[in-house]
Amino acid sequence: MTRTEIEITAELVRHLLHDQHPDLADRPVRLGARGWDNQLWRLGDDLAVRLPWATQSADALLRKEHAWLPSLAPHLPLQVPVPQRLGEPSERFPRPWIVTTWVPGSPADRAPATRAAEAADALAAFLTALHRPAPDGAPAGRGRGGPLADCADSFAEQLAAATELGLLPEPDAVRAVWEDAVAAPEWAGPSLWLHGDLHPANVLTADGAFCGVIDFGDLCSGDPACDLAACWILLPDGAADRFHGAYRPAPDAATRRRARGWAVLRALSGILIGEAGVRGRPGGKRTWGPPAQAALRRLTTTAHC
Repeated sequence: MTRTEIEITAELVRHLLHDQHPDLADRPVRLGARGWDNQLWRLGDDLAVRLPWATQSADALLRKEHAWLPSLAPHLPLQVPVPQRLGEPSERFPRPWIVTTWVPGSPADRAPATRAAEAADALAAFLTALHRPAPDGAPAGRGRGGPLADCADSFAEQLAAATELGLLPEPDAVRAVWEDAVAAPEWAGPSLWLHGDLHPANVLTADGAFCGVIDFGDLCSGDPACDLAACWILLPDGAADRFHGAYRPAPDAATRRRARGWAVLRALSGILIGEAGVRGRPGGKRTWGPPAQAALRRLTTTAHC
């Protein structure tokens, strides 16, 4: 990761608003969160400003959200950050930024879902609503939503790294889940809208159930198995069957097998990022490790169906 050389402060955010969206410049500004790609600053009670501060790809991701999410948001049953304004690069800040609605809740990596049935139903309803055929010109995923076999090198690298660090009690069991997923028939249906990045830090909870989904920077189209992996990543033990029963149309066996492979990839990434946080390395998120370890345990102790 690379951090922006410009320090992002409340004063900078106010200056940017004054220059480009002066009608919003008098609202209170306070730090909301520092995410993987962006910083989030609260703007009054109902809005937020997102500014890229790390990966260079964040610029294009913000523009993608601004272009596509407003038309999808009204059909989604959980709250999402709906883009309201676009900020263009300027002398003060040479990258694009956006103003969105504020979504209340706690990230699931810090406050996991505990009401299993309600969480499973909410996740299934959200993905049922989102997974509609995408139009021509919809964004392609950055390795997400395509054939799982295309991620074989990434899987091998992450598995080797996690094994070398002693983070996997049973690497062979993890490899078996992956190999079964890659062997499953590929998606033959239409290219569907996908969130593309449903990990615990991007899903919000309140009172033990899901209340919102954030960060649509990886919004793309393709195989729904990429998103269906979230049931093993986000839900409490034993809730995957209820999720599969509530999601429509019900995923077939091949799709569930591919979803398990995507879940393994997401879990390995979370474990390695969490370990970086534990060891104090830049870019580490120590809260990502525990839910990722729990997901791998679920995946390796339950057979595919």
